[in-house]
Amino acid sequence: MTAVLVIDDEPGIVRFLRRALEAAGYEVHTASDGIDGLRRATTQRFDLVTLDLLMPGLGGMAVLSALLEHDPAARVVVLSAAGGVQERVACLEHGAVDFLMKPFSLAELLARIRARLHHGVTGASGGMTLESGGVRLDPSRRMAYVGDRPIELSAREYLVMAHLMENAGKAVSRQELLSDVWGLTFDPGSNVVDVCVARLRAKIEGDLIETVRNVGYSFRTA
Repeated sequence: MTAVLVIDDEPGIVRFLRRALEAAGYEVHTASDGIDGLRRATTQRFDLVTLDLLMPGLGGMAVLSALLEHDPAARVVVLSAAGGVQERVACLEHGAVDFLMKPFSLAELLARIRARLHHGVTGASGGMTLESGGVRLDPSRRMAYVGDRPIELSAREYLVMAHLMENAGKAVSRQELLSDVWGLTFDPGSNVVDVCVARLRAKIEGDLIETVRNVGYSFRTA
């Protein structure tokens, strides 16, 4: 059974989510604060975590960062009343797979959870090692190798790199990356793609990732 961890300090929200998720067939676990939520998320296996941002003790953003540092492949859906553009962008940049503002539609939440569980945040390479332009990607370790130099990548960086390498020599649009890597069908009004590519360039070094003006990026094959 698919296991979901709900981290939220509002008892009413927790009860509501537990009933709704269990009715949808999920195994539901709960935590009423960030400290307990992070402990559970890093010591037990969950297929997806829903996370509130505004919590006493340890806030949701700190939980998100620590959880994804522990497990870059963790699927976290943020549910929060703090739903401004800055908050949404920060959560996506930190690695959340989705953001839903409170109050939310239960039907929409369940649809988004199903979509994130189906697509996940695993690499488009399907577990195969990718090699191009002198760079090798190892999906089992989520690492890149330039020659013999190992480079640790975040989950997002790995997915962007894999997508560009799979389309080496072709122009990949920012919208395509937003859709395939962030799971967004709209532009959140930020430069999340550009920031991620800039981090990749700094780690990989060289000029393997080219900017295609007014389009996006391309990975050089030679």
